[in-house]
Amino acid sequence: MSQALTAPPLQRTLFPVLLAVSFCHLLNDLIQSLLPAIYPILKDGYALSFAQIGYITLAFQLTASLLQPVVGLYTDRRPVPFSLPAGMGCTLAGLLLLSAAGSFGLLLVAAGLVGLGSSVFHPEAARVARAASGGRYGLAQSVFQVGGNAGAALGPLAAAFVVLRFGQGSIAWFSGVALLAMAVLWAVSRWYAARSRTRVAAAVRETGLPRHRVALSIAVLVALLFSKFFYVASLNTYYTFYLIETFGVSVQASQLLLFLFLGAFAVGVLAGGPIGDRVGRKRVIWFSILGVLPFTLALPYANLAWTAALTVVIGLVLASASSAIIVYAQELLPGNVGLVNGLFFGLAFGLGGLGAAVLGELIDLTSITTVYRICAYLPALGLLAVFLPDMRSET
Repeated sequence: MSQALTAPPLQRTLFPVLLAVSFCHLLNDLIQSLLPAIYPILKDGYALSFAQIGYITLAFQLTASLLQPVVGLYTDRRPVPFSLPAGMGCTLAGLLLLSAAGSFGLLLVAAGLVGLGSSVFHPEAARVARAASGGRYGLAQSVFQVGGNAGAALGPLAAAFVVLRFGQGSIAWFSGVALLAMAVLWAVSRWYAARSRTRVAAAVRETGLPRHRVALSIAVLVALLFSKFFYVASLNTYYTFYLIETFGVSVQASQLLLFLFLGAFAVGVLAGGPIGDRVGRKRVIWFSILGVLPFTLALPYANLAWTAALTVVIGLVLASASSAIIVYAQELLPGNVGLVNGLFFGLAFGLGGLGAAVLGELIDLTSITTVYRICAYLPALGLLAVFLPDMRSET
């Protein structure tokens, strides 16, 4: 039996702590989601191509992804609770620069700073959520993640009713949101710092799987993340343009429809964790990634009403695996919570950014509709879930 320094397990779920980190995740991702939500403004104001829009997303996603596994690995060995408000401070700096950026280069720097804040925030905040789970890991991961998805859903609304009306400079008004998050995270950090001081050597269960099987399973999970986040990137980054070009809706209406998709995605995240606790992570992963395929195949051929309805279903089903994949990976690599969180959150950001850049180039070469028809087949990679071992006995 291997050993690791971890906090002693709680006997009950600490919902005040879970809700606090989820609320801060909401505020953090609300700020971050302002960036893609104002892409139509930036495209017109700076005469950007779709490829340049993709590179802005790539700048954000790469800084958000590359450092997360490093931060997670370090904090597995040496938790740094007060990195939470520090990470939010970095997001605040990027937000303020985004409001005042006067060139494409400064937009890239601002996006990179916001991404850097994410790379610091996510691994340690997810660790706090697990520490407060009371053993209900799927539920805790869902509560934590749904905060981020709710924030991402609120971003387009904030852009539609504030930034579109008052211009790029009004992005700075959201600095109050970042300051509120920093205050809450300071209190959460004090709780976790006190808890970390009482940590003891705790037994970590082995999976009983050979190393090559663990490595194969991690590779499969990465492939499933590729499928999921490439497709999500196509909607997060280019869905508003698709609606405007295909159906002639206004920018504000397109952002409201994007909010509808993101809201459904948040509901799917919240539901998926508790379901995975009950029926097993692998079943949820199967249902989520492969089960969404008929709806993605139908989307490029739907009218406006059916497009809105299909994106709701896609958001609900595709998001249900979000917490299941993370907790499944934590079970495969016990004692490495920060590394797993950093790696998989980082991959999510990185794959989303890479997807945005690649899809932007393809759109410039072909059309948005063509790209959506190609992306519709990505969920077929869900068939790879057949190679995942049954971990239900470990939950």
